[in-house]
Amino acid sequence: MPKYLLAYHGGGMAEGEEEQAKVMAAWGAWFGSIGDAVVDPGNPTGPSRTLASDGSASAGGGPNPITGYTLVKATDLDAAVSLAKGCPIFASAARSRWPRPSRCERARR
Repeated sequence: MPKYLLAYHGGGMAEGEEEQAKVMAAWGAWFGSIGDAVVDPGNPTGPSRTLASDGSASAGGGPNPITGYTLVKATDLDAAVSLAKGCPIFASAARSRWPRPSRCERARR
């Protein structure tokens, strides 16, 4: 079954232990609701560099850096989008993209 990378843009860390616990509970509930479709629950991303074709690197992840990811398996892109609709990232006004990894990336399991 194809795998899809849910790439998150925006959002941020919840402030305070109580709010963080609520956010983590929401993520846990979402992961539970999509069950075996979760291949890798992912993580937030940290500082990044952008690598150009000439080998030079610049600070930052470009104008709209990825702030986190989740890897899911789904029958097709529409099914992946359907899985993502309940994702708690949207509570923080962030956006997601759902590209299908290339064959090379999928082969690296």
